[in-house]
Amino acid sequence: MSNTRDLLIELGTEELPPKALKKLIQAFEVSIKKGLEAAELSFSSIRSYAAPRRMAVIVDDLQEKQEDRLVERRGPAVASAFDDDGNPTKAVQGFARSCGVEVEDLETVETDKGAWLVFKKEQTGSNAESLVPDILQQALNDLPIPKRMRWGSLPGEFVRPVHWLVLLFGNDVIPFDTLGVSASRDTQGHRFHHPEAIRIESAQTYVAQLETEGHVVVDMTARREAIRGQVLELATKLGGEAVLNEDLLDEVTGLVEWPVALSGSYDKRFLELPAEALISSMEEHQKYFAVRDKSGELLPYFITICNIESRDPTQVVAGNERVILPRLSDSAFFWETDRKRPLADRQEQLKTIVFQNKLGTVFDKSVRVAKLAAFIATKIDGEAPLAQRAAQLAKCDLVTEMVGEFPDLQGIMGRYYARLDGEHDEVAEALDEQYLPRFAGDALPATKTGQAVSLAEKLDTLVGLFGIGQPPTGVKDPFALRRAALGVLRIIIENNLDLDLLVLIEQAQQGFENELSEPKVTEQVMQYFYDRLKGYAQDQGIKADVFEAVLAVKPVRPLDFMQRLNAVVAFRQLEQAESLAAGNKRIGNILRKNGAEADAGTVDESVLVEGAEKALVAKLETVTEAVKPLMASADYTGVLTTLADMRETVDGFFDSVMVMDEDMTIRKNRLAILNQTRALFLGVADISHLQN
Repeated sequence: MSNTRDLLIELGTEELPPKALKKLIQAFEVSIKKGLEAAELSFSSIRSYAAPRRMAVIVDDLQEKQEDRLVERRGPAVASAFDDDGNPTKAVQGFARSCGVEVEDLETVETDKGAWLVFKKEQTGSNAESLVPDILQQALNDLPIPKRMRWGSLPGEFVRPVHWLVLLFGNDVIPFDTLGVSASRDTQGHRFHHPEAIRIESAQTYVAQLETEGHVVVDMTARREAIRGQVLELATKLGGEAVLNEDLLDEVTGLVEWPVALSGSYDKRFLELPAEALISSMEEHQKYFAVRDKSGELLPYFITICNIESRDPTQVVAGNERVILPRLSDSAFFWETDRKRPLADRQEQLKTIVFQNKLGTVFDKSVRVAKLAAFIATKIDGEAPLAQRAAQLAKCDLVTEMVGEFPDLQGIMGRYYARLDGEHDEVAEALDEQYLPRFAGDALPATKTGQAVSLAEKLDTLVGLFGIGQPPTGVKDPFALRRAALGVLRIIIENNLDLDLLVLIEQAQQGFENELSEPKVTEQVMQYFYDRLKGYAQDQGIKADVFEAVLAVKPVRPLDFMQRLNAVVAFRQLEQAESLAAGNKRIGNILRKNGAEADAGTVDESVLVEGAEKALVAKLETVTEAVKPLMASADYTGVLTTLADMRETVDGFFDSVMVMDEDMTIRKNRLAILNQTRALFLGVADISHLQN
């Protein structure tokens, strides 16, 4: 085994994009790891570090040199390598030439399939120093940078100008030039606290040296948690608790190297604005953390994270307080301006916003959604007039000043303005709930009106986009159809709504006039829902073969689909399950082979011959009666448990009865028996899909 040394790679740059920093360093570490593994250089661990002006990777115990290995190439078979006179053929001569040897230098290897000529050579492993530069360069090339930049006359392109490169292997610097810099062991400290170079002693001292000498917390996770801790502590001192937005925490972590939390205040009059508007203004424009009291009401304070330990923090706070004042004043102006007109008066403005070129304006969409939402409301014990009204107002806040400035407040501001306009509480709530769920695991609409509008809005988008031939492809999903479809399924299933999805899709399709051009839109959209439902079910721990068993009978009610899945999961635990699944598979194969799947036929008891077939027919009659009330109440677990009692009778039938009797009357009768048996199970699922 070769000796090992630690490897340190650090690339120093101008400030990197804070929102992209986490993604960049993760990709950088993965690429370095893959490169080392591909080069067959072993190591004990790899870890990455990132700060605004640097990305670094440390590889512990990296193998100094590749292992020597025997390279073996197999050439032609001996039988075809020489002619009748024993002279080498052109094929073997070409093989030897490609290996850089003579034919007589090749060896012979005996195998089960005969003798073959082979070339063997001991290949000396390369040193890590000679391999790392190419691995590093490939990792830099592979970084997910949407737009690379060039600076001055320097070679290469990168996301930001590059100023230094540390490439330290043990105590030695690996010579390498890239992106206009040469590798060394010198890094840079904090831009203000320690602008001088820092000579890195080793990979293991890198993190500590940067922190103690350079005023840089290079560990991104440690820096993030330090910021969290400082913010929480400061909020407590202010008599409240911090509003900790995890995305903002990530962004601020990407903005500072040496985090120092400071608090400031603003005029209490701004607390008359909606809390969401104040928080959005602080987070988006200033990267501040808001503070609220124990009851959730905002306090007139903010917390900012500085990238420096100021000798006069009061001046820093005063500067931030001066900056936040015009921002909050703008929000107050938007609030006052928007309140001068009711939401309903803004509907006409929606005619100026294009939803999609072929599907019309946002106004056109709101008209369609209003009709569909009213229809859905009647199916879920909601109030159709409220759903219709909510859908008509749903997008009106898009043309308000506040949402124009803070797009993330759409729906939220609609709810506030609708309440001020005196709209029904459920209508106002639905204006926000229409967007739920916004992300995986998000809350769902709680009101019937919100559920109806949210479902209608998503179904209209899905049917419209599929109808003009623009379904999601690969990673492209500009209208978030995957999220919309999953949202529909979650709303229906988790709110226990007994809705027929096929009916809803058809109803949504009727809302369009001549816009849709694709054939079989309903089938396409329904299949898309089945695909999303499969992922949803698997997240619930449902195995693929269980899903396929239920999918085979194409239930169109998502809630019903899930109930069937749970029933099959329970059935699978029964000792009879494996035998019945095999029996159903056998029945299906026989029926398919004889074209009798769709031909249930009737069983003529007068032509029953064997005792086993008589027993199965009798069992069928008993079980059919037993499962009728269970099917009527959708007690699928009860149905399958009852059907499990058929195992011995079905097994006995196959053990004793020849289905394909020469007498066509008997044969047809036995196929009818099998069809009725299979039909009983297909009332719930096709259990023949279950694997052992």
